[in-house]
Amino acid sequence: QVQLVESGGGLVQAGGSLRLSCAASGRTFSRYVIGWFRQAPGQEREFVFAVSPNGDMSYYADFVKGRFTISRDNAENTAYLQMNSLKPEDTAVYYCAATWTDSYYPTLPSKTNEYDYWGQGAQVTVTS
Repeated sequence: QVQLVESGGGLVQAGGSLRLSCAASGRTFSRYVIGWFRQAPGQEREFVFAVSPNGDMSYYADFVKGRFTISRDNAENTAYLQMNSLKPEDTAVYYCAATWTDSYYPTLPSKTNEYDYWGQGAQVTVTS
């Protein structure tokens, strides 16, 4: 299994940027799909972005198009979510998650119950 720890959250003004990091333990990090989810107060956890084990495929929610980028550095056992042009509605707790899957069809996993391992979450607050 793998343990995940998020960092890089904080408070930022609308239009600004943050980069979240997801540091993982274990020698098999490069075999896992990594996903990012977020949960605002009173709302269900929603999918944000996912990246394949070797970084050659990604899948994202419509609301992040043109603003967020996902990446990973398997040599450092770390995945990243770069968030630009942040909006107040992006305010949420952001979670990284991992799953081992043999199939990426039709898309990378995007449901919470498709992921097996979760970080503790990082608060992102965007002010107007």
